[in-house]
Amino acid sequence: MKANTKSKKVNKAWLHDHVNDTYVKLAQKEGYRARAAYKLKEIDETLGLIRPGQVVVDLGSSPGAWSQYLRRRMAPSGAATGQLNGTLIALDILPMEPIEGVTFLQGDFREEDVLARLQETVQGRPVDVVVSDMAPNLSGVESVDAVRIAHLIELAVDFAQNHLRPDGALVVKLFHGSGYAQLVQLFKESFRTVKSIKPKASRDKSSETFLVGMGLRK
Repeated sequence: MKANTKSKKVNKAWLHDHVNDTYVKLAQKEGYRARAAYKLKEIDETLGLIRPGQVVVDLGSSPGAWSQYLRRRMAPSGAATGQLNGTLIALDILPMEPIEGVTFLQGDFREEDVLARLQETVQGRPVDVVVSDMAPNLSGVESVDAVRIAHLIELAVDFAQNHLRPDGALVVKLFHGSGYAQLVQLFKESFRTVKSIKPKASRDKSSETFLVGMGLRK
């Protein structure tokens, strides 16, 4: 009973923080499906990654906030609907409500047939930017979770190496803790420039950060 009471207090505290969160309110005002849009927005504004006319792949896209941001950046007038200048392909294991101009594939990125569908949709075109907000279901066992996180990031790096333009970029979410240093090293071996960014929209209590690799090492 005590554990249940504690759980209720934690949930109530989280709900209070969420409802009063600046980025949650901003997302509601600006029509984004999640506050996560502002994480990618800050990364993009810091590094200048997204431009109209690009081919962009959004991995782990559901519920669609990153795709919404990308779609607006690639629209001539920054609009949420209407003309889209470029190609935006989104993929997630979970369903995602349609976004005008975005090609969505549902499936598990870890499975070969899903990866084949994604490659088919890319149609051999060089990809300018790959963004990944993918995260596995966490077990709470750090060593197990670190392996699952690393596997997704390694797959994203492999996809980027095979599909990015030579001067393209990869953005991934990862977490400080076991295996972090090895993933940073993987990025340094794969890209000429590597940046680590913790956007203001990432909650202070969260260990999440984002790695950005720019310019492939060949």
